[in-house]
Amino acid sequence: MATTPAASGTKPAPARAARLSATGWAEAALDLIAEQGVSAVAVEPLARRLGVTKGSFYWHFPSRDALLVAALELWERMEEETVFGQLEAVADPRERLRALFSMVAREYKTHIIYSELLKALDHPAVQPVIGRVSERRLDYLTASFRQAGLGRDDARNRARLAYSAYVGFLQLNLQLKQTRMQHDEFDNYVEHMMTTLIPPTN
Repeated sequence: MATTPAASGTKPAPARAARLSATGWAEAALDLIAEQGVSAVAVEPLARRLGVTKGSFYWHFPSRDALLVAALELWERMEEETVFGQLEAVADPRERLRALFSMVAREYKTHIIYSELLKALDHPAVQPVIGRVSERRLDYLTASFRQAGLGRDDARNRARLAYSAYVGFLQLNLQLKQTRMQHDEFDNYVEHMMTTLIPPTN
């Protein structure tokens, strides 16, 4: 009588891992960017991390640069959907700005990714994405400040000031390694930013 692999004491071959989706690869690449920067994105270490073969990668992408582009496009879409998309329902521009500032203050991972991308602006895939994202953020802030009662020039300048404060805070915390604030201190800082930058109700 024939014996089964289990009966003969041999282990059955492990089932082949399901092929990872292109989005799964892009998400993993974003995780790696957040942890180690753009230069760390490579096929072999990602495949090991995900427990799949390189064949899974080449089913979706022709090259490492194609994966990087997909990861950056995913990050850009996620920002549009999770940040700007959630604020559409807030009709009052001052409340919308407060909601934006509060939301941004709590979204830590996307800040790390953005900070790492700023370090890699010389990469041809990174520069256009950062350019689009920064311009979109400035336009959104400008429109909100205008709706809150500021004139065109004042609204644009207030948007630049708000965005400069955001980028500068990232530099202090993520690149210059300034000691991170305690929870209450950070909340007070965010409240101070909102009080300083958001125009009062007339």
